[in-house]
Amino acid sequence: MAAPLEKRIILADYGKPDSHTLSVYEAGGGYSALKKALISEKDKWTPDAIINEVKASNLRGRGGAGFPTGLKWSFVPRNTGKPTYVVCNADESEPGTFKDRVILEDLPHSIIEGMILAGLALESGQGYIYLRGEFYKGWQRVDAAIQEAYAKGYLGENILGSGKTFHLATYRGAGAYICGEETALLESLEGRRGHPRLKPPFPAVKGLYGSPTTVNNVETFAAIPHIINNGGDWFKKLGIGNEKSGGTKLFSVSGHVMKPGVYEVPMGISLIDFINETAGGIRPGKELKAVIPGGSSTPVMTRQEAMRAKLDYESMAEIGTFLGSGGMIVLDSSTDMVQLTKRLADFYAHESCGQCTPCREGSKWIADIIDRLIDGNAVEEDLTTLLSFTKNMGNGTTICPFADANVMGVVPIVEKFYDEFLYYLEKGKSGEGK
Repeated sequence: MAAPLEKRIILADYGKPDSHTLSVYEAGGGYSALKKALISEKDKWTPDAIINEVKASNLRGRGGAGFPTGLKWSFVPRNTGKPTYVVCNADESEPGTFKDRVILEDLPHSIIEGMILAGLALESGQGYIYLRGEFYKGWQRVDAAIQEAYAKGYLGENILGSGKTFHLATYRGAGAYICGEETALLESLEGRRGHPRLKPPFPAVKGLYGSPTTVNNVETFAAIPHIINNGGDWFKKLGIGNEKSGGTKLFSVSGHVMKPGVYEVPMGISLIDFINETAGGIRPGKELKAVIPGGSSTPVMTRQEAMRAKLDYESMAEIGTFLGSGGMIVLDSSTDMVQLTKRLADFYAHESCGQCTPCREGSKWIADIIDRLIDGNAVEEDLTTLLSFTKNMGNGTTICPFADANVMGVVPIVEKFYDEFLYYLEKGKSGEGK
């Protein structure tokens, strides 16, 4: 049985009327963490103290990479003579992922408070929220929340009489998936084409406008106020059985379940219990076939693998996949895995920025081979070729992890459900697939 979450943390106000407004956020304790850090214990909450509290929480980046947030902040140098920037990555474009959209539209003040606290930790006076261009409602809600925060004195010069300054602005992207990669996001934010940068130098040292920068996900920032209010140890212990994956996690669940949606659960719960008890289980008359656990770029799990999986970073790694962004796609026995692969391959072929040859050409080749297979014009050697050249698409041959994401999304489906691809080959031979 999955251990229930006694009280939602990040989604505490979700579903309340006008949850996006300052009055509702304050009524639920909003901005108390900022006041605590600025006023009531201002001698205690030094920049290093805030960073150490986040480290103690074992909060890991909720955008997909899962890198420890406090450690990431500690890499940002201070007193360099340059401005330091805090950037929120709200360019949620991973197929199957829509939990950040909920926070942007319904809980925008939690992002703002988290970013101000990050600004205090990094001695930064300026933040930016980079939103996916299609999130128009989310952009409107965030912009309105920023204006409310300025009017109340939570943003701007001399915040709440503390002498601290933090300004915040939004920036809308143009719909490119690649801008979810942090350096491509920074390029776009600077007004250039969203192409990933070579690393090193990393954004912590040379990020926005060549200055020290931290880039964190929407959900990551939304967790920060709760950590400052309640302590890192409290947050860490919200997870079940594995404190390396601390806290709660939002999962956006889609596919063949009775109750698709966004849920907040303790890290470390059983995947199967989560599907059956929280997401309502598989559709009647069907059986679980596969699960893509963390968005389309995370390797698919078979039913057998899903039965023993737990929702934390380490357990997923043991199975050979990733928790990712938490964009869970549940697939029942009616799913055509070849058609699913085509959908994913077409997406990645379209979204490759084209900067690196292995990614630009390889992404198109994957899509072309799957198209030939479905059209009845492929031979088995085509699948062998696909599995061969994809080994050269990532693993350091490209500037960013896009090619790796493509390969991790497509190749495990081919390998684990190879018989379905052979079925299409047989249909082609018989002429049925043409």
